[in-house]
Formats: sequence, C-alpha cells, structure tokens
Amino acid sequence: MPDPRPVTPPSAPLGHAGELGAFLRAVRARLTPAQVGLVSHGARRVPGLRREELAQLAGVSPTYYARLEQGLSAHASDQVQEALADALRLDEDEDEHLRHLARPTTRGRRTPPRVEHVRAGTRQLAHAVSGAGVLVLDVRNDVLAWNRLGHALLAGHLDLAAPDRVADRPNLVSMLFCDPHTKELHREWPAEARRAVASLRWVAGQFPDDRALAELVGHLSIASPEFARAWSSHRVHNCTTGTKRLHHPTVGDVDLQYTVLTVADGSGHRLLTLSAAPGSGHQAALTLLEGSLGR
Repeated sequence: MPDPRPVTPPSAPLGHAGELGAFLRAVRARLTPAQVGLVSHGARRVPGLRREELAQLAGVSPTYYARLEQGLSAHASDQVQEALADALRLDEDEDEHLRHLARPTTRGRRTPPRVEHVRAGTRQLAHAVSGAGVLVLDVRNDVLAWNRLGHALLAGHLDLAAPDRVADRPNLVSMLFCDPHTKELHREWPAEARRAVASLRWVAGQFPDDRALAELVGHLSIASPEFARAWSSHRVHNCTTGTKRLHHPTVGDVDLQYTVLTVADGSGHRLLTLSAAPGSGHQAALTLLEGSLGR
C-alpha cells in the first residue's frame, strides 16, 4: 500500500505574487462574457474573459491588471481587491482568499503555529465523545489524534497509535489521493477530492510562507495527476460542514455529517467530527461499528 504520509524533498514556499496572478487567471478563465453582461463578438481562441475586459469591469488599467496576473505586482490596495472581487464574481471564500493573496508582505511571514502535540484537554475531549468520530487535525490535515470511532471510520487499516508518532502521522489529503483503501471508502470520491483540494487551497492562501504545506503540495502534485489537475484549477472553499458518503468495509454504506471546529488555544488545531442523523439507519451503523471496537 502506498505510504499515506507526505514524504517530500524540500521545496520553496507557495509565494505571494505568483499565487495571486495564477488565481486571477484561473478565475477569469471560468467567466464568460454573458455572465458579466458583455457582448461577445466572434469566436474566442481561449475560454473566459479577455484580460482587458476584466480590467475594464474592475475599473483598473489593463497594464496594471496585467502586472497582477503576471506576478509583477505582489499586492493590491483594499479598493482594488474589492473591485476585482466584484468583477470576478467571487463568493465569500474566494473573496477572502483573494485578500489573503493580495495582502502586503510587509506584515511579516505568514506561517501556521507549529504545535506538534495535542494539548491534554483537546485529547480528552476527542476521546470522551461517543456516538461520533472525532479527529484532531493541524492546518495541513495531518492527524494528530483520533478517537476509536474516528479511526475506524476513516483509517481502520492504519495503526490506531500512528498519530502519536510524529513521523508516522497520516495526512487526510494524502490518504485521499494516494491510498487505495481511502479512495474505495468514499462513494463520491471525485466530489470529496475536489472539496479537499479546495480546502487546502484556502489554507495555502492564509499561510503562503509555510514550507511544510508547500512540500505537501509538491509531493501530491508529483504522486497524483488527479491532485495536480485539481490544484491547478484554483478552486477555493473553506469546508467546515458537509456530508461524507462512505462505503465502509464493516457496516456498508453510511452517510455522515462532518463539522470542523477550530480549537481556541492558539495551536491552529481543528476538531473534525463525524456524526449521523439521529434515529437514522446511518446512526444505527455508527452504533454497531462503535460497539465492535471495545475499549
């Protein structure tokens, strides 16, 4: 079985100006003239709006906008950011992502907290929960801890104690793309994969100087063509709630509601909870699975 842990050679951080330009180009390519109220004359060689059309919609000069897309300008003013967000029809998450990328770099390096170990209170909370799977994650989706049900739901084929060893910690995104068991586990794998990459993109915008995150992205871009394609699309989403549809090897098909909560202790850690609708067959499946695990 391929190793689900990200083991990569050193690589450069994700950067600022280059990421901003790539994001602008990708979103512009997804827009059609009709979507923004423009009349298109004749066939277009490439999809999307032309650069000068977007500049016109945003009320900036074509030369200035070209510099942003080409990575020659590292940031934009708040007024320009707002104008670009409106012109590109960005949703809330995309708007926030744009502002992270366009923020001046003079405010210092932006890296997440490096807290390698889970605080006792957080660990106790995860293990105290019954009837739901709980995982403790860092911003890169490394698994720092999990309760028995969380482990059984998403990674029952891995060592229960793996998160306790820093070098062996699974990474949920790496598992999703590089671990055959995890691919088979998700009944709607393409949607789950797109969501995971969009979420990782959102984190990358917050922490463009995080070398470990850059190494994870570099590793997955080489190891998985599917990841590379999804990453190049520049889709962005801060995934905090939703549904995971699993085909579990023990209890069969089960639909789980997931929620991501940030631990308010400055660690950057998050709790991923996996539960089922009360009284449903999916909840009965969770109860059956949890009962089979012992203590």
